[in-house]
Amino acid sequence: MNEKLRDLIITDFLAIVLGLTVSALILLFLDKNPVESFGILFSSIISDKYTFAEIFVKATPLIFTALAFAFAFKANLFNIGAQGQFYIGSLIAVSSSLFLQGKMPSGIALVIVFLLTVIGGGIWGSFIGFAKAKFKANEFLVSMMSTYVALAIMNYLLRTVLIETKAEYPQTNPLDTSMWLPTFIPGTRLHIGFLIAVIVAIAVWILLYKTTLGYRIRVVGRNSEAARLAGISSKRLYIIAFLISGSLAAMAGFTEVNGVQHMLLQGFNPDIGSAGIGIAILANANPIGIIFASILFGALKVGGTIMGQMSGIPSSIIELMQGFVMVFVILSYFVRSQLEIRREKRKLRKVVEE
Repeated sequence: MNEKLRDLIITDFLAIVLGLTVSALILLFLDKNPVESFGILFSSIISDKYTFAEIFVKATPLIFTALAFAFAFKANLFNIGAQGQFYIGSLIAVSSSLFLQGKMPSGIALVIVFLLTVIGGGIWGSFIGFAKAKFKANEFLVSMMSTYVALAIMNYLLRTVLIETKAEYPQTNPLDTSMWLPTFIPGTRLHIGFLIAVIVAIAVWILLYKTTLGYRIRVVGRNSEAARLAGISSKRLYIIAFLISGSLAAMAGFTEVNGVQHMLLQGFNPDIGSAGIGIAILANANPIGIIFASILFGALKVGGTIMGQMSGIPSSIIELMQGFVMVFVILSYFVRSQLEIRREKRKLRKVVEE
């Protein structure tokens, strides 16, 4: 087995186990039986068709935001603004859906809404890449601060032009059922957005590993100076990487608005961007791995919620449990980095000795 793959499997497994172990200790402090609680968590997710399908419903936006971070990361860029790009995508999806509903066939309208969302999210993300390329701005800080700008824009619009008819709550009117994404398992909320997410993840893998553009992005990510000497324009690729990354995060907004919420309300899904970062790290930024890592976190979300309801555990503890898993997953990345550095040092020492 490849050493990097072995490290990935072992560290990810330990990260999940440690996260659940710390969570179990917290449950003990609350006088709750962790074995019984976790038994409820794992058994509940397969208890019925609706609950099992919810895992994939929760995983859908996570796939997109994780892909958004992973794609930029392949160019050695840090897109911390997926949450803001998600909000921009949600705004475009809900406003264009409200405008188009009833004016054309639903299939055509949904395709137009999807394309507008992708374009809008890409433009928003490309501003970050432009700032990096033109002014050598720190993309970590710019992308992070752009989230607050997107949040402010969303809150403003939800209290003004997009507010529901009675103007009582900061939310939009519900979408007409013609603008809902179709479900494909009767009796559940599982919509075709999940299939779109899987197709997009496969497409991103093909783009990164089977195309010239993907090769250039990965070369820039490994060594931008070597890429420059080879005639690869890193500045142009910074903009392209953030354009695609922003589009991917915006797709999460489309699937949530048209597939699940069927409206936009203030403060919904506030942690979808940060969760995507952890999932991307868990999958080592591999687009195919992101699909399975997102399903895992979807299961934790669904099972954790049911565990809280059945065991009387406060919802904040459920969120804390998920947070511990996320923290250990992120720490596992640094552990893998150190192991890789040590291997390279040993190889270099052997070459010198020979």
